[in-house]
Amino acid sequence: MVEGTTLSVHRCRFVDYQPSAVTALAFPPLPLPSVKGKKKAASRKRLRFGTLAIGRANGNIELCEWTGHEHQSSAPQAWVVKKTLSGPYMSKVDSLAFTIKYPDQIAADEVPSWSNLRLFSAGGGSELAEWDIERGTIRRTISSQGGSIWSASANPASTLLALGCEDGSVRILSLEYDTLTHLRRLDRVKSRILSLAWGPPVPRDTSKPSSTSHGNDEESSDEEEDDWTDSWLVAGCSDSSLRKWDIASGRVLDRMGTDKQRGERTLVWTVGVLGDGMIVSGDSLGTVKFWDSRTCTQIQSFQAHNADVLCLTISPEGTAIYTSGVDQKVVQFTLVKTSQSSNAQSSLLSRATSRWVQSTSRRLHSHDVRALAIWPPYTPLPPSHKRQFPLDVAPLLASGGLDMNVVIAPAALPASTMTKVVNPLGTSTISTFEDAYHRRLAYSSGSFNGSALHLAKGARLLLCMRDSGISIWKISRKQKPSLGVEDMITTEDPTPQSGAPDRGWDRVLDMALNVTSNLVASAISDDGKWVTVSDWYETKLFCLEQLANGDLKPKRIRDFTAIIQSSFPNAKSNQLPSTGASSFIFTPDSTKLVMATAMSGYILVIDLNTGEPKPRVLRRFEQHRMQNIVIGNRVVKGRKGPDQDVEMQDADVEEKVAEGVSDNESEVSDDGENGNKQASVTVTRMAVSPDGQWLATSDDRSRTHVFNLDSIQHHCVLPTFPQPIHALSFEPSSPSTLILALANNTLQIYDVESRQFPTWSRHLLSALPPRFTQLHDPVLGVTFDPEPPATGGTKKMALFWGATWLCKVQLDAAVWGYGGFDKKRRRDGKKYYLPPPPPQIHGSEDSRGGGQQERQTRNFKLITHYRPILFVDFIAAGELVIVERPLVDVLSKLPPAFFKPKYGAS
Repeated sequence: MVEGTTLSVHRCRFVDYQPSAVTALAFPPLPLPSVKGKKKAASRKRLRFGTLAIGRANGNIELCEWTGHEHQSSAPQAWVVKKTLSGPYMSKVDSLAFTIKYPDQIAADEVPSWSNLRLFSAGGGSELAEWDIERGTIRRTISSQGGSIWSASANPASTLLALGCEDGSVRILSLEYDTLTHLRRLDRVKSRILSLAWGPPVPRDTSKPSSTSHGNDEESSDEEEDDWTDSWLVAGCSDSSLRKWDIASGRVLDRMGTDKQRGERTLVWTVGVLGDGMIVSGDSLGTVKFWDSRTCTQIQSFQAHNADVLCLTISPEGTAIYTSGVDQKVVQFTLVKTSQSSNAQSSLLSRATSRWVQSTSRRLHSHDVRALAIWPPYTPLPPSHKRQFPLDVAPLLASGGLDMNVVIAPAALPASTMTKVVNPLGTSTISTFEDAYHRRLAYSSGSFNGSALHLAKGARLLLCMRDSGISIWKISRKQKPSLGVEDMITTEDPTPQSGAPDRGWDRVLDMALNVTSNLVASAISDDGKWVTVSDWYETKLFCLEQLANGDLKPKRIRDFTAIIQSSFPNAKSNQLPSTGASSFIFTPDSTKLVMATAMSGYILVIDLNTGEPKPRVLRRFEQHRMQNIVIGNRVVKGRKGPDQDVEMQDADVEEKVAEGVSDNESEVSDDGENGNKQASVTVTRMAVSPDGQWLATSDDRSRTHVFNLDSIQHHCVLPTFPQPIHALSFEPSSPSTLILALANNTLQIYDVESRQFPTWSRHLLSALPPRFTQLHDPVLGVTFDPEPPATGGTKKMALFWGATWLCKVQLDAAVWGYGGFDKKRRRDGKKYYLPPPPPQIHGSEDSRGGGQQERQTRNFKLITHYRPILFVDFIAAGELVIVERPLVDVLSKLPPAFFKPKYGAS
């Protein structure tokens, strides 16, 4: 794939993959400040960006991590999916709630990590689910005891969880000490509880002198445990009203009535509470109302929307409110200061020094908006304990709905632009909500931000995985090249969509499977004879047989589950780990299947061509399960969590660990034998070299292992990278060269045979152009032309791709610093120049002077003609497959969006 080479491109738009709508968004809360010795000194420490949880209509939950480093205030790729929690089949996610597992163990200005977070979800039924984030499974469920759950909200202290139920009751669950139990039920009302919000907590009064007698030391210490006490709770109901409950007594304190239209009941879909006690509500009439919590009377009302208001969120400082709903608009309300008016007729207005105004609105979506969330999150604290945030970083508003995409927009207020405010998205220098450019996060077709499509190159089959089934198409051969690499932008669609016989593709198989959860992983062998699919609990293997009419007939290997379970340790016990897989890959000769088990983290190498009727497990690797890994004479102590770093120590400190890892014949039991602790990991990416010798695997903790499939042994482990690995592939002309692409669009090249990063790659990787690293969509894959260039050159060409772009990169191109001065200083103080790459690698081009920028532009060739892209790979030499799913085709399957015509408007 060098310059001047033409490619035949299959621009496939026949794949009818349908992404799932966004139904819920959530950010983790911040811990409450301590009231002991509270000072009014404002702390404006910059926070790291927290995890974004995205709930989908198919029951899946995506956990997204920020791609920037802690010292970086902006990241072009924003949040990327790091882990996918596969929901039960035929379920949905209506509400999400994060809580802190141990609030006392983190500081008030610290963002909780995955290990200290609890995630709850409700999907319209009567069961509340708590998720095990590390294992990716449902940890436990509890019945609401009041019918369907319409809303769920955690208190600011993360000790209680309120459920709004179908029977009109509010159930309070206790979350203390990592438990989930029913605590009490508040008074029942005759309507559904559609939305919930907790009032500001009351701080413990530290001015009262505590008793110091020795007899009641235990009692005084118990009283000092709770710094904050919940006072009241407000709920939006289905009978045109809001109700306020007292937490201590469980009684309804007051009722606030909303407007009605034509005698029909108004539904209060969303409600929020500010730190001063003001209540904000949005209802089915499109009205946003502000209420006084003390008198339970309406203060202000805005007809801000033309249809139902479904969601709202409050800015970190509590000075702005964002609402959205069926009319696709996101409306901003801002708190403005007003001078005290002595001539005001109302005593209430005379005391008011500020009021809310509807400042602006934007249309960020094409269909209904179901969820809003903002980072940093808002905590309704009293004015005396109001949290302060940095003024130089704009908050980020996340929204999602039926159009499947999460939209991120900077949400700085105009008043905050007195100082320079950084736009974390890097879309522009403007950071206000009204004028800044927003970002649309591309959806991924597969789990863990991967692709649900796979290609069998030898059989020319394309597989697409859905929630509970798969489809396979056969791609016909093209007659002649139709596309030059440098002219990808001008090509026409070579795959007609008509039903003509020469359309270039045929659907040969559709399979609907009986699954427990949504499908997670799938793969098809290169010869098209094997297909494997898996949910989170069971793996199914099929042998494909081609019929006379060209269709495929699958035959399931019935005892495949028993074969996998027999390879697990303690195979005779009754409690066997599930056989579900998180990733699959077949070897190029289709004789072996490599699978990564979903919950146990094993790497299994399975022989499919043993001459026996049943497949056979050749080896089970446990390196990803181990917390500590041996590298030579050192022990790498792996991350305890997804956002923590690694440590190293001498191997003689943990001799048992070294013996357990270096000796591949020894096995490590689940209860941590050989002194090595087990880690809960999920393997997300796998790659096999073209010659079938090397296997590379990467997990959600950014650890990458390399195995030798010839000797069936563990070969080496790569350093832990700071970002998740999104692409993993071996270079065909040099099968031992491993290419890794990270979530922030940085690259790594590793020679697995020599166990080192090659010298020739350092020039390129240290000078990646900003127009590649600052692409808004992260890299999703990398592919290579399987045929070496016919020109006799030795250029290593790679094709990286994301959701909206393709990029051709020459990996061994010569890259120099400005002016060609690439030098180092010796310890003796003398300077020496780094030797340039060998001539046979980069040719005879002049690598100095003004040609630097021109070569970089020619090397990193960007093509943005195809979008959105689901999959890119070479099906044969000089023959490229690009799978697109245009947004117009996706939206055409949705119900019509709300539209209210206006008289005289064009």
